Amino acid sequence: MKDKTKLVSAIFAVSLALTACSSDADKEEPKDTKDPAKEVTYGNWETFGYDLGLTRHVPYDEITKDNVSDLGVVWSKKFKELNDKIPNGNQNFPVVVDGVAYVTTSKNYVFAFDAVTGDVIWEWEPPQDLLDTVERTGMPSSNRGVSVAEGKVFMITADVGLVSIDQKTGKTVDVIKISEFYPDVTPENGYYETTAPIYYDGKLFVGSSGGDNGIRGFEMAFNASDLTPAWDEPFWTVPPKGESWLAEGLFGGGGAVWMPPSVDEETGTLYFSAGNPAPDFYGEKRPGANPHTNSVLAVNADTGKLIWAQQQISHDLWDYDTADSPTIIHAKVNGKEQKLVVVGTKGGEWFAYDAVTGEPVYKNVAFSKIDHPAPTPEGTLVYPGILGGQNYAPDTFDPKENLVLIPGIEQGAIIKPAKNEEEAGTKTDTPGASAFGTSYAPPADDLGYGTITAIDISTGKHKWQIKTDKPMRGGLTSTSTGLSFYGDLDGKIQAIETATGKELWSFQTNGDTISAAPSIFEKDGKTYIMITSAGRDPQIHVFTLGADKTQGESQEGSSDSVHK
Repeated sequence: MKDKTKLVSAIFAVSLALTACSSDADKEEPKDTKDPAKEVTYGNWETFGYDLGLTRHVPYDEITKDNVSDLGVVWSKKFKELNDKIPNGNQNFPVVVDGVAYVTTSKNYVFAFDAVTGDVIWEWEPPQDLLDTVERTGMPSSNRGVSVAEGKVFMITADVGLVSIDQKTGKTVDVIKISEFYPDVTPENGYYETTAPIYYDGKLFVGSSGGDNGIRGFEMAFNASDLTPAWDEPFWTVPPKGESWLAEGLFGGGGAVWMPPSVDEETGTLYFSAGNPAPDFYGEKRPGANPHTNSVLAVNADTGKLIWAQQQISHDLWDYDTADSPTIIHAKVNGKEQKLVVVGTKGGEWFAYDAVTGEPVYKNVAFSKIDHPAPTPEGTLVYPGILGGQNYAPDTFDPKENLVLIPGIEQGAIIKPAKNEEEAGTKTDTPGASAFGTSYAPPADDLGYGTITAIDISTGKHKWQIKTDKPMRGGLTSTSTGLSFYGDLDGKIQAIETATGKELWSFQTNGDTISAAPSIFEKDGKTYIMITSAGRDPQIHVFTLGADKTQGESQEGSSDSVHK
């Protein structure tokens, strides 16, 4: 994928003033006053993770350690002022293509903004039946973004559907429910969708949310042209109920694919992460390792056929999903170049695998406090709790520094598994079951905080780790100038030095919690940083050098209800 694309804007006003021929020798020839065509250049943020490897690392070099303190807000918008029906919360990772930003909100509202001015180009409102389904089921309705290709904007909808929208007009092109092809994949069976699609080679790759409800997790490909299936069937991460390790039991499943896959364009390989088995804490009726839960899986992007799989934790009893997307990196390992797939887990450990073979290069590299004895019905304190180590928040890779930066959450949880299967499978007033079998809560005196850990790919060891005041729910984006940016749950956006973790810049927005990572793009060589904030007053903020440095007041609010 190219780092930059160009769009040539022609100026069509042409002067047709002609001077009549003259025999006077001293008359000057008429001058051509037509302006040359103006060329506009764009540096895009084209996918959820900037590139298909999801490195979240941009080559733009205008913002440096020397001038980062000159960043200010060029524009911001409050989503509820644009449409008062938009709900609280936001986990959107904006996509920016040729000066247009495509941004979603909870419950699947979509905006196309002029990325530099903030002018609204179009808005797409979800149909009423989608809103009714979200209301009826009570499922999380966060949305993490779109994919843009073939003149369309693609979004996975909270009611377990897929929609294509005309990129220029905002009009609906196609819409499907996944249940049209796979009848069990319905909200009534505990499925919902919060993830973003990834486009590659004419196909859209779609994951699945709801693993804690006992759904059968999957990754699937659809044709971008008409939203029909592109694989013979989904890659199901767990067997059907009644088979294999789900042969017994009233309630079981899991293996949700919470976050977008990465794609190796050289080999046509798709990599995705699968989450925990269900019930989360009650494992008696799901014996064995529970493959392919808590795993990274590599499949053929054309067919969905398995190439390799690696499990990060076997027979999970603590809700320690491999939740975040795998990242494809080209790095130096012991002085030699190697292509790796790297991933962090909610269990507080980091792993690196050879991208082709799946062979482990580094395993079980701890980046958080780890203490997870077997849970008991009386209650067991475990670290990390179900919200971290690395939750859905994405990491970033800086190839120059040869560092992966991992966002972490340090907070324990008291978990209480069910005494028996019937208790674990007790129905509630929402689809699925009493998924956590049966309760969890942080210790009363454990407020939680965040970490950022830099792992040196040369050695697999920590280079540095810093503490952040709030849990790291949003994730990181880095630049070629040695900067890494992130937002926090106080509504601040911050920059650190990638090599050392030293804080270089902090800006308090007027927004509430920030639960997503920034997207960085360019227009005519000028760099912009775009980030969404959540809480009770969801907003979007865009920064550039030389803009307004007036900071807001902390408006710390509620984050989205989805725990992954």
